[in-house]
Amino acid sequence: MQLTIDRGNGMSPRNTRSAVTAFAAATGLFITLSACSSGEGASQVPSATPAPPASTTPSATPADTAKQLAIAAYLGMWSDMAEAAITSDWQSPKLAQNATAEALSKMSRGLYADRYNGLITKGKPENNPQVESVEPADNPTVVNIVDCGDDSSWLKYRIDNGQPADDGPGGRRHINAMVKKAVDGSWKVTDFAIQDVGTC
Repeated sequence: MQLTIDRGNGMSPRNTRSAVTAFAAATGLFITLSACSSGEGASQVPSATPAPPASTTPSATPADTAKQLAIAAYLGMWSDMAEAAITSDWQSPKLAQNATAEALSKMSRGLYADRYNGLITKGKPENNPQVESVEPADNPTVVNIVDCGDDSSWLKYRIDNGQPADDGPGGRRHINAMVKKAVDGSWKVTDFAIQDVGTC
C-alpha cells in the first residue's frame, strides 16, 4: 500500500505519528488529572503550603535604648575617673568623654584637691547601676540611675612615700546619678551624689 503524504503541513508519516502520540499522551494526562480532581472519594492534589513567616526579634524601644546608653555613660564616667585618679590628673580630657556640667566639675575638683594634698588613687570602683526612671518614656532625654558603688578596692595613697592615706576605709555607698541626652545625641552624666559608707 502506498502512503500519501500531505504536503500542506509538511509532516512526514513519522512526524504525524509522533504528533498523534504526543497529543494522545497529553490528552491522557489531562484526563487523568481531571479524574483525580473530580468525583467522590477522589484524592486531592495537595496544594502548596505557605511557609511560616520568619521570626523577627522585636526592636528595642526608645526607653530600652536610652537605658543602655545611660548606663554605658555612667560606667564610662567611673572608668575615666579611675584612670585619671592614678596620677590625680584633674585636667584629663578623658573626664569629659562621659560626664559634663556638675558631674564633670565634681570630678575635676576632687582630683585637683587630691593633687594639692599629694594624693593619688589606686585600684578601681565596683558599680552596680540600675535605672530608676526614664523621662519621657516615648522619647527619653533623662535617665536617673541608682547605684551601690563599692570603693573598698579604690583607695588613696600618698605620692611622697606611697603609703595608704588615712582617709577612712572604703565600702559600699549609695549613689544617685542623672544622665542626659546631649544635642549631638550622646548621653553624659550631668550630676551625681555619693553617700557615706554603709548606705547600701
